[in-house]
Amino acid sequence: MESHIAVFKGKGIRKMIHNNEWWFVVEDIVLALIDSRDPKQYIQRMKQRDPELGKGWVQIVHTLPIETSGGTQNMLCANTEGIFRIIQSIPSPKAEPFKRWLAKVGYERVQEIEDPELGTKRTRALYKAKGYSDDWIEKRMRGIAVRAELTEEWKNREVGAEREYAILTAEISKATFGMTPSEYKDLKGLERENLRDHMTDLELIFSMLGEAATTEITKTQDAQRFDENRAAAKKGGRIAGDARQELEKETKKKVVTSENYLEITQKDKKRLKK
Repeated sequence: MESHIAVFKGKGIRKMIHNNEWWFVVEDIVLALIDSRDPKQYIQRMKQRDPELGKGWVQIVHTLPIETSGGTQNMLCANTEGIFRIIQSIPSPKAEPFKRWLAKVGYERVQEIEDPELGTKRTRALYKAKGYSDDWIEKRMRGIAVRAELTEEWKNREVGAEREYAILTAEISKATFGMTPSEYKDLKGLERENLRDHMTDLELIFSMLGEAATTEITKTQDAQRFDENRAAAKKGGRIAGDARQELEKETKKKVVTSENYLEITQKDKKRLKK
């Protein structure tokens, strides 16, 4: 599962799809509604103030894997219904506009389930609005499809835990680029942002190659369970890593960069204006 960031009044709120609906990071919700540097402590006090909420807490929240600056971490999340219950216990003038925002986000997911193509169109439009080129968007969307095919293979081959998905992904990345996703994010100076949204064309292409090769090897060798799929991930990543090194040798240029795609394109535009 891949985490995303939604924005409410300038505050980033991490969310992910779980059981075909959006689940939101509870700490991010609290930070969006109140002025507090310690959301964990606020949540504990909130549960004490509202005994009914505290009593039903384990039914309302689930621990899900969320991408952070330090890699994938398990964090407390709740679906739209659960978040509505939680914000009943948060006295904030932002509560009502947040409810409307939350209802809209949830409804968009319902639409996407009924018409999957709608979600793809929205994603394309969002990237376009951020300034990405059509060519880059095409590669990014293809990369999403390649990733989805790989994770579906893992799911069908008894690789169930999200922690195992993160380890396998790290193996592909290490073999392809010489670093894990968290190390890659550090190189680019990213925190909560999605790494692939900041990759250049070539970085996206080699990411796809590593994952597509892993999928093909997994199918051909009929890899089962975690250990066999880990071996397949290393082989798939190595194929992409060898291709990357060969290109770097021929061009005398590094594929991996500390810059992100939009920064590079903005610099290119400035040079053209001069």
